[in-house]
Amino acid sequence: MEGDTLRLGNGGGQIDGKVVQTFQKSFVQVQNILDQNRLLINEINQNHESKIPDNLGRNVGLIKELNSNIRRVVDLYADLSTSFTKSMDIASSEGGDSSGGGGGAMKYSDGSKGGHKRNRPA
Repeated sequence: MEGDTLRLGNGGGQIDGKVVQTFQKSFVQVQNILDQNRLLINEINQNHESKIPDNLGRNVGLIKELNSNIRRVVDLYADLSTSFTKSMDIASSEGGDSSGGGGGAMKYSDGSKGGHKRNRPA
């Protein structure tokens, strides 16, 4: 995806490669933290199953680290959301779309569609 530009459908604006790289970097950070959390959870489970007092005591610190990592992931996603919204606002305003809706699907410069919207339960 290097060098790609994210385009808004219906002739909207573009998001340059720098922004896309920033998003990719953030997603890599999130994935690394989630991978670390998987290892922490495995160790916590092993310690719990062992029922050895020292291992159970160690779980306190591991769970605190896990909680801290979860907060970091939430913060990264919040930053990504803010950055994405700002980028879309800039791209829409640069595209000259005066309809105000900014509608249309997002497309990469290679013509592929970006992102699939997922419906959340109410």
